Amino acid sequence: MCGRYATTRSEADLSDLFEAVDLTEGLGPSWNVAPTDPVPVVRVSQRHDARVLDTARWGLVPPWATDTRGAARMINARSETVATSPAFAPSFARRRCLVPADGWFEWIRDGKQKQAFFMTPADGSGLAFAGIWSPWGPESLLTCSVLTTAAVGRLARVHDRMPLVLPPERWADWLAGGGDPVELLRPMTESELEMIEVRPVGPAVGNVRNNGPHLLEPPVEAKLF
Repeated sequence: MCGRYATTRSEADLSDLFEAVDLTEGLGPSWNVAPTDPVPVVRVSQRHDARVLDTARWGLVPPWATDTRGAARMINARSETVATSPAFAPSFARRRCLVPADGWFEWIRDGKQKQAFFMTPADGSGLAFAGIWSPWGPESLLTCSVLTTAAVGRLARVHDRMPLVLPPERWADWLAGGGDPVELLRPMTESELEMIEVRPVGPAVGNVRNNGPHLLEPPVEAKLF
C-alpha cells in the first residue's frame, strides 16, 4: 500500500514540470502526507481546457457516499481491480490524475521495533503516482486515491505493494484516459527500479503530527533490511 508520502516541491516547480495551470492557492510542502490531508494533483480541466495543478483531499469519496467518513480507507486503489471496483471504476474511466511526490514511506517490523524507510529517486528528482479523483458533495470537494501495484525487485523486501509510478512518457495517455491499459498499469521495470533509493529514516515520521525536512534524514543506526 501507500499510506504515507512526501511532496515538497513548490507550486511553481510543479506547474512547470507538469505544464499545468496552478490552482492550488498556497498549498505548501509536506514531508509527511497522511490520509485525508490536502495534496497537489495534476488533472485535465475541461473548464480551463488544460492541465491544472489542483488541491485534492487524499482518500477518494464516491459521489454516491452519504458522508466522507470512509475516506481514510480509500487512499489506495489496487491497479488489478481499479477498472471493475464500483467505488473506483467511474474515476478510472473518466477522472484520472497524477499525484506528485518526492517518495513514499513504508515500515519493516524487527521484533518489537519498526524501521521506517523512504523510497525516493537517488538523483533527487520527483515522482508521479498514478491517481484517480472524484468530486463529492454540493461544493464538489475534490478527493483522490493513489493506485498501487505489486512491489518489484528489492522494494518487495520492504512491502509487497507500492505506488504505481508513471514515467513522463506515460503522463499524457494516463490523463487522457487512452493508451494500452496493460502498459499504463504495469509496475516499474528492473531498469526503472535502479533509480529508486531505499533510505532508512528515523521513527519521527510515524507520528502524523511531525513534519519537516528532518523526517527524511537517516537515523544514527539502522538496518537496511
